[in-house]
Amino acid sequence: MGYQDAPGGGGKLSLDSVGFAGPGAGAGGGGYKELLVMPKDDGLDGAKVAEVIAVRLPDVAGAVKTILGRREVREFASGALAGAMSKAILAPLETIRTRMVVGVGSRHIFGTFVEIIEQNGWQGLWAGNTINMLRIIPTQAVELATFECVKRSMAEAQEKWKEDGYPKIQLGNLKIELPLHFLSPVAIGGAAAGIAGTLACHPLEVIKDRLTVSREVYPTISLAFSKIYQTEGIGGLYSGLCPTLIGMIPYSTCYFFMYDTIKTSYCRLHKKSSLSRPELVLIGALSGLTASTISFPLEVARKRLMVGALKGKCPPNMIAALSEVIKEDGLLGLYRGWGASCLKVMPNSGITWMFYEAWKDILLADKDKQRA
Repeated sequence: MGYQDAPGGGGKLSLDSVGFAGPGAGAGGGGYKELLVMPKDDGLDGAKVAEVIAVRLPDVAGAVKTILGRREVREFASGALAGAMSKAILAPLETIRTRMVVGVGSRHIFGTFVEIIEQNGWQGLWAGNTINMLRIIPTQAVELATFECVKRSMAEAQEKWKEDGYPKIQLGNLKIELPLHFLSPVAIGGAAAGIAGTLACHPLEVIKDRLTVSREVYPTISLAFSKIYQTEGIGGLYSGLCPTLIGMIPYSTCYFFMYDTIKTSYCRLHKKSSLSRPELVLIGALSGLTASTISFPLEVARKRLMVGALKGKCPPNMIAALSEVIKEDGLLGLYRGWGASCLKVMPNSGITWMFYEAWKDILLADKDKQRA
């Protein structure tokens, strides 16, 4: 960079210039490029030191590389890819399960299957699948990444508490040590995963259910969003949120706890450092079955609340929804659609965990996996 004196200008600056200094140039150092600007000013005395304005531009490529290199981002991507692949394969079972849970059409799996084919053709089995894919990709990404992050953070905190002592609360002159060593990092991570995924993606779940149950009323995603917002407001997109959270916490806690515990115990029993794909599918399916069975009545109540507006009678709360189910179908009504749910949940859970572990093998470095 330089300047030249104006002809006969007595040292007056007449030419401005712009240049880039590479990494390490000037005081800015590595990681940035410096934009050097020489202002053009005919009145500036050339005998004086030229004023240089340095604008530091961030190294975008380096920043992106740093972000993508983070363990949490790669776990997030692994969850998104696993969720997308599993949902694409199992969408028909999700459609059948949803119709049976909310009480639309036949009460039997095969009867529901036939009704869908007769009414909408084979493509009806994938009704709402676009919104399902849009929903499951962020949901699985958020849930799995949150689980890994919270589990890891909780385990590190417990190790620190063992050395420095557990947190205490003071009641007057009495200090009580909180028994946080009883908390399972896996269980806490599972509960946090369910809450985070639900809060982030609940509106997409509502739209997906409306598309699945009443395709003629909500033919497209955009129209479904518009109609729900116009008739029910923003609250309509979060209908059933409270029962969803109440049902999700025990489900998610049990789901992640069962998977992690069975996997760890199985590896220890057979002295393995990793599991084969069929073993991952089996363990994932078992964890999904257990969690679904425990929380299924709450799932029935949640679905009733979310699609109740379609029938013109939406229960005011979860207890009312449960009471309505018991009144109409008895106690067995709380598990109506459980068989179809298991047919969907078990393969979905197994395939999701298998794909997730596979993508982690690809995206995570060996040193990261060893620290898991």
